[in-house]
Amino acid sequence: MTALTRADLPTAARIVVKVGSSSISGEAAWRIPVLVEALAEAHARGTEIVLVSSGAIATGIPFLQLDARPTDLATQQAAAAVGQNVLIYRYQEALHPHGIVAGQVLLTTGDLEHPTSRSNARRAMERLLGLRVLPIVNENDTVATQEIRFGDNDRLGALVAQLTGADALVLLSDVESLYTRPPSDPSAEPLDIVAAGADLSGLEFGATVVNSVGTGGAATKVSAARLAAASGIGVLVTSADLVAEALSGAEIGTWFEPAV
Repeated sequence: MTALTRADLPTAARIVVKVGSSSISGEAAWRIPVLVEALAEAHARGTEIVLVSSGAIATGIPFLQLDARPTDLATQQAAAAVGQNVLIYRYQEALHPHGIVAGQVLLTTGDLEHPTSRSNARRAMERLLGLRVLPIVNENDTVATQEIRFGDNDRLGALVAQLTGADALVLLSDVESLYTRPPSDPSAEPLDIVAAGADLSGLEFGATVVNSVGTGGAATKVSAARLAAASGIGVLVTSADLVAEALSGAEIGTWFEPAV
């Protein structure tokens, strides 16, 4: 049943959780076991969890002895090919003590727009969930072209939530909630609840690129949240450090009410 409020998250049957590169790669790789612990707790109480995880390119960068995120497509693809393997290994190592198996699912947004590949993806995801496997979804950066440069996994998270008929989507960020203006602005105020169809045209959500390892930011999260909410999926935007509280229904973050 669709989560209508944050309080419904602990009893939601299926939740998609999206985490960004800056939260789980580089010096932040320590957060993977913390994230997995929260996901495992939800999994143990019967919730089906799908994790949409960025981080392949960022994770691959040091293995290619690069000082920064590459700007050319071929090197981005090479970094993704190396990093995706390492990233999934780290997730599986963290999941092992909980007796949970990870299943890697690589997609492009184009895959979800083509009827045949969309149907195949849905069938595979349903089977993985039925087997109590935790699907870990990422954009297929090694073959993506436009998506690797301009796409973002917030939107992919919303599309996966739609694909799987999720009851809720949790978009994990670097800050506890969304604000009316960039958080550095003294006049910025946290957004608690965004009603379905609310007019947000007067708000400022900041730049799209927010760090040196990933793409995203408040603007992409708002866009993805509204996409999912418009299709009847409740969305919570909050900090990756608060994922356990989020999945427990705590009154944190910014909640996008689903259209009903």
